[in-house]
Amino acid sequence: MSVNPRPKLSDPIQLLAFGFGSGVSPKAPGTVGTVAALPFYWFMAPQPLWIYSLIVIVAAVLGVWICDRASKALGVHDHPGIVWDEFVGLWITLWAVPFEPQWIIAGFVVFRVFDIAKPWPISWLDRHVSGGFGIMIDDVVAGVLACVTLHLALSFGGSL
Repeated sequence: MSVNPRPKLSDPIQLLAFGFGSGVSPKAPGTVGTVAALPFYWFMAPQPLWIYSLIVIVAAVLGVWICDRASKALGVHDHPGIVWDEFVGLWITLWAVPFEPQWIIAGFVVFRVFDIAKPWPISWLDRHVSGGFGIMIDDVVAGVLACVTLHLALSFGGSL
């Protein structure tokens, strides 16, 4: 069994890629990273939708570069501790969703299900796309699918 190298959190790129240290969790780093994304969401959510959207787009585009640089520095493609993609995936999931605890919890759960189960096309992207874009794209798509799921739930009743 191979051991993944520990990141240098003194490096700003690796600090971001590892979700400000949340990705070094020995158990479920993706879930811990998703939890770590929540405080940032609480700051972003009250912003006008266009600002929220711009932040998410910038985070996703920069995430390709951040994840690529971190994975190359560590010599491991898609190191399990790289969780910037989970940050962005959660923020996509919660796009234009009511800023209410039940919707935030539902978004968290639905995103984690899509990210862990990796239904098609997420699984295909995870296996066939490499580099920083490959690290990011499966979580971006999981976020989009989770967001669509939440918006469908909203349109068919809207209460949890």
